Amino acid sequence: MDRLMSMRVFQKVIDEGGFAAAARALDLSPAVVTRLVADLEAHLGTRLLHRSTRRLSLSVAGEAYLERLRLILQDIDEADQAVSSHTHELAGVLRILAPPVLATHVLAPLIAGFRQLHPKILLDIEVAAYKEPPVEDYDITLLPTDDQFNGEVVARKVSTTEAILVCAPSYLLGRMQPFKPEDLTQHDVLRLKTAGGQPRHWRLFNTDQNDLAVDVAVDPGLWVNHSDTLLRATLDGAGITSVALDLVAPYLMRGELLRVLRPWIAGRLTLYAALPSRQFIPERSRVFLDYLIEQTRFQVNAATLACNAC
Repeated sequence: MDRLMSMRVFQKVIDEGGFAAAARALDLSPAVVTRLVADLEAHLGTRLLHRSTRRLSLSVAGEAYLERLRLILQDIDEADQAVSSHTHELAGVLRILAPPVLATHVLAPLIAGFRQLHPKILLDIEVAAYKEPPVEDYDITLLPTDDQFNGEVVARKVSTTEAILVCAPSYLLGRMQPFKPEDLTQHDVLRLKTAGGQPRHWRLFNTDQNDLAVDVAVDPGLWVNHSDTLLRATLDGAGITSVALDLVAPYLMRGELLRVLRPWIAGRLTLYAALPSRQFIPERSRVFLDYLIEQTRFQVNAATLACNAC
C-alpha cells in the first residue's frame, strides 16, 4: 500500500464531501479511492469513516487522525517546495569548477554581467587543475578539450575556437617572419606542456587545404604547463607559440601580438560545460549556461573578425 497516497486520498474524501467527488478531484476511479481508504483503515486497525447511503461522517478516531494528518501532509508539501526551489528558483549558490586559464579568461570577464542580471545567484568558483574532474561535486565543470572530445559525461558544448600561432612584434625585429611550417626550425618556439605531449614534434594543420597535417621538428626554448606564463612570455617577445584565438583576440586588436603562419593552426579547442546529471538541473545552472554560451560565442565571433582584420 502507498501509505502517503492513502493519507492524501482520505483527506481529499473529507474535503470534497465524498468518494466520488474525491475521485474526480484526484483523477482516480471511485473504486481506487474506496480501496485506498479501506487499506488505510486496515493498516490502522480502526474505522475512520462512517458510511451510509445518504451521508459520510468521521469516526472519533477519524477526527483525531485527520487533525494530525493535515499537519503531516502540510509539512511534507512544504519540504517538497523547499527542495524544489533549489531546482526552479533563480537563487542560491552555484558551484563551478574551472582550470586556471578558463577561470581567468572565460569566467572572470562574465561575472559582473551575470551578477547584475541575477543578483540572487551566488557564484562559488573553485579554480584548480585536474586530470579527472570531480564532476559530481559541482553544478558546472568547465572542460577544455580538443575537437574530438567524446567523453562519457553529461556535457553541453559551449564553443569551439582555433589555436593560432602568434608572436609579439618585438620578437620579429631583425628576424624573417615564418611563411611555412618548416621555417619554425629557425625560430624560438614556446610550447604548452600537456599530458602525453611531445614538445619536439609540433603538428600543424592547414585550414585552406582541408586541415592538411604537417609535423614539424622543433626545439622549444620554453615548455611550460601554465597558459598564462606562456602568454606572458610571448607578449614579452620570447618567441612563437600557439594559443586559442578567442583568448588572444584583445592582444591582436591592440597590436600587442601578431598572427603568423596563416592559415596554419595547431588544432581546434572546444569548451564543454559538464553537469552532474541530466535530470533535475537547477534553473540557476541553466541560466548561467545560457549566459556562458551566449557570451563566449560572441567573443569567439569577435575574435575571428579581429584576427581576419589583423
